[in-house]
Amino acid sequence: MITGLDHIQLSAPPGTEDALRVYYGDLLGMTEVSKPPTLAANGGCWFEAGTARVHLGIDPDHRPSKKAHPGLRVHDLDAFATRLATGGAPVTWDHNLPGHRRFYSVDPAGNRLEFLEAVTTAEG
Repeated sequence: MITGLDHIQLSAPPGTEDALRVYYGDLLGMTEVSKPPTLAANGGCWFEAGTARVHLGIDPDHRPSKKAHPGLRVHDLDAFATRLATGGAPVTWDHNLPGHRRFYSVDPAGNRLEFLEAVTTAEG
């Protein structure tokens, strides 16, 4: 039986780790965690925040998906969107998910990410 989601892996082209650290670490506020020594030689980087874990693996044939993406829950979505936009990351709002507010962004490797927050009754 499946008991939960352990992590999501996204790919990135070689040499993008520093830009990924700025995006995931500085802009998103995630903490970089050490990869096991047996995997560290492959490059890439891993990040965590709350229960969300994102692994970025290096792929010389990286082609970002235009549709596939992780959905990350956020507290204070407006402040988070402002933080990303101020840091130079794209923020594209989408109002098509009932009961939620959400936007999309793209990391330096072109990976699409969704950020969402449930709407409380007071918000309508």
